[in-house]
Amino acid sequence: MKVLETERLVLRPWRECDSGDLFEYACSELVGPNAGWKPHKDEKESKAIINMFIKDQDVYAIELKSENKVIGSIGLHKRIPDETLKELEQREVGYVLNPKYWGKGYVPEAVKRVLEYGFKEIGLELIWCAHADFNKNSRRVCEKSGFNYKFTKKDVYTLLDNKEVNSLFYNISKAEYYTTVKKSHE
Repeated sequence: MKVLETERLVLRPWRECDSGDLFEYACSELVGPNAGWKPHKDEKESKAIINMFIKDQDVYAIELKSENKVIGSIGLHKRIPDETLKELEQREVGYVLNPKYWGKGYVPEAVKRVLEYGFKEIGLELIWCAHADFNKNSRRVCEKSGFNYKFTKKDVYTLLDNKEVNSLFYNISKAEYYTTVKKSHE
């Protein structure tokens, strides 16, 4: 995985030694259930998740430069939410953030960098983002990041005791991204 940087953040591969930082927020009822998984029970569970991230190579640790601390994660997953668009090169972005750092614009900053990487360096044509209907913070990130609402569908969070939710799906195309970026620099 290529290390990506923003003004305040380093998006980098996970390391086992990050397990304490991950557990700090992954144990919170405010984090996992909004993302579709149960809060972590202990740091051992967080370490196992990190090992999965290391193996799968599609989730970055979000490190806050000023604190040299992992405050969240952001992934660029190989998923196709709309089968009618399966011919397009696409991924889905997903993220979580330590609640202590909410409201400071870190996730939109990370998403912006991942969009740039996806479109300019990987050659993606479409990037998706989705959230449960009750996750208002993720809805705001989608809006701030230039994603366009496409559809809602019923989902089952298997890692959350098969909880049924309505998931809202958004995407942004490469052309829309370049139009948005161009406008933001004018």
